[in-house]
Amino acid sequence: MSKTMNYHNVKFTAAYGTSKQLPPSTRAEVSFVGRSNVGKSSLMNKLFNRKKLAKVSATPGKTSTINFVDLPGYGFAQVSKSEKARWREMIEGYYNQDREFCCVVSLIDIRHPATALDVNMIEFLIAAELPFMIVCTKADKLSKNKCAQSIAALRRQLGFSRDEVEIIPISSANGSGIDDLKTALERRIKAYNNDESSEE
Repeated sequence: MSKTMNYHNVKFTAAYGTSKQLPPSTRAEVSFVGRSNVGKSSLMNKLFNRKKLAKVSATPGKTSTINFVDLPGYGFAQVSKSEKARWREMIEGYYNQDREFCCVVSLIDIRHPATALDVNMIEFLIAAELPFMIVCTKADKLSKNKCAQSIAALRRQLGFSRDEVEIIPISSANGSGIDDLKTALERRIKAYNNDESSEE
């Protein structure tokens, strides 16, 4: 098993409609969560330098399956209550499994305060004791000064000190922050693999 993430050897493997369909966890898993229009697909395509790894739709909320490992967006798509319930089961069912959770990347639009659903997701991750970082998307829409102000405001809103939770501003449009995200993920994966090795 590779001890680091190979960004040039990434491919789509499968999509699952319920958490019960998921295969066993065999290696460190990094997952991405966020609102339906926060830019998950664009971020993943930029991160892995693949234009069509994750499908980008003009209509937010099109991801309706667990795509290893990009979870359905929450809070926007105009779908039935039963479909939203299925999405909830997929997200919670995935995280309630005994899996090799290395890091959850929680995406929040840097232009706005965290929504109630964003806050609920963060609270869920904390309660479940899942390792996570926050990535603020669409940073190209603001100046560097405004980005810094938005991140400071987000920390205050969520009650996190500067050292408690890692928050990285990124732009899928111009690539800013992508290298910082890669570095952070590499560090998380290395630490996770080292911890796993020490327990063997």
